[in-house]
Amino acid sequence: MTLRIEQVGDDVLLWIKAVPGASRDQVTGLVGERLKVRISAPPEGGKANRAICKTLASALGIKPGRISIKSGSTNPEKIVRVEGESIESVRARLEA
Repeated sequence: MTLRIEQVGDDVLLWIKAVPGASRDQVTGLVGERLKVRISAPPEGGKANRAICKTLASALGIKPGRISIKSGSTNPEKIVRVEGESIESVRARLEA
């Protein structure tokens, strides 16, 4: 399978699968069409969502403020918005 990713204007939507309670924060590959993001933060009070944004920002080499949870804030399956990027640049950085 390939990663589900869409260009929406100047932004990119990225489908992810969050795995909270991991030993460390990391992007680990694909689960179906979703990017698997393992995070050590618990899924309470928005801690996991903030950790997801920070982990993805680190993997993409951008500031965490440019990443937000578009949908699924209380669900492990989420859609994340990456502001001001193209599909090509996001794919290239995730595959590096």
